[in-house]
Amino acid sequence: MTTPIPRPSAMLAELTHRCPLSCPYCSNPLELTKREEELTTEQWADVFQQAAALGVLHVHLSGGEPAARRDLDELTSHAVKAELYTNLITSGVGLTKAKLEDLAARGLDHVQLSIQGPNAEIADKVGGYKGGYNKKMQVAEWIAEEGLPLTVNAVMHRGNLDRLEEAIELAMRLGARRLEVATVQFHGWAVKNRGALMPTREQVERATATVASARERLKGELVIDYVPADYYARFPKPCMGGWGRIGLAITPSGKVMPCHAADSIPHLKFDNVKDRTLADIWAFGDAFTAYRGTEWMAEPCRSCDRREVDFGGCRCQAMAIIGDASATDPACEKSPHHGEMLKLAEDFVAQDDDFTYRPNA
Repeated sequence: MTTPIPRPSAMLAELTHRCPLSCPYCSNPLELTKREEELTTEQWADVFQQAAALGVLHVHLSGGEPAARRDLDELTSHAVKAELYTNLITSGVGLTKAKLEDLAARGLDHVQLSIQGPNAEIADKVGGYKGGYNKKMQVAEWIAEEGLPLTVNAVMHRGNLDRLEEAIELAMRLGARRLEVATVQFHGWAVKNRGALMPTREQVERATATVASARERLKGELVIDYVPADYYARFPKPCMGGWGRIGLAITPSGKVMPCHAADSIPHLKFDNVKDRTLADIWAFGDAFTAYRGTEWMAEPCRSCDRREVDFGGCRCQAMAIIGDASATDPACEKSPHHGEMLKLAEDFVAQDDDFTYRPNA
């Protein structure tokens, strides 16, 4: 009996790789899409319609910095017209009060604002952008004035994880409905900065306890999503809810991927919305069928009772650390490479490097 192909519910629309910040953990690929290679307004409008027909409910308008697109207002309107729930993922830098008012009037549903630290000293250092924190605080005020729901996205690492309580307090002051405590994931530019970003085991244990306590204390006031540190985990996360199951990402040039980091797996072939329909890519594209379901799994995943809980974990992480995207994610304690991953974490903590900032795109 053939297993039915699942329908995606969420899509990450990377509108551009251009960004004013220089974050040392930037997850965009090492080779960035040039402005002249980006999908046009009309092409994105067609993608939104195709996504809605495929079953997508939520679209995350992201980048880079999506406000770098002069047509962000039109793109938002097209997504709304396709009856997609629209979430703008932004650094805030590049937004104006008038622009935000216009986006809200066009039907923008939600804003996710990135915060690089709980105060200007830390945030501006991490983002490599002087004045960025104060700009974010101003944008948060405008979001509140428009009555838009706010999620604060706090990427945490060795340099700011000890200030997690302050980040939670900041989210509360800004009136956020949701806080995403996201321990840095080592893909893209972040690989260059593992010696500066890797948290210690003690930091991770304290952060886990802090999140648990805050969730209990702030129940009904603030939803806290927590992305724990992979390198100290016992079991992997079900990356993207399972490969090719519930989400997809589209790059600024139209390349369609099962997750935003999937092009770090060199043998995968990625289709483009310029050449093939989104529905066809989702159902039959080589990149999506490669690790969908459980048939591709080897041991210990194949016989594991967690195989449909975490779906083998992160394919990109297995590729990065083991060199085999089909292997069990080394974050899993059942992986023969689990000890190797823990040793890597200890080695990177010991390096204590300075940031290597991402050049502005």
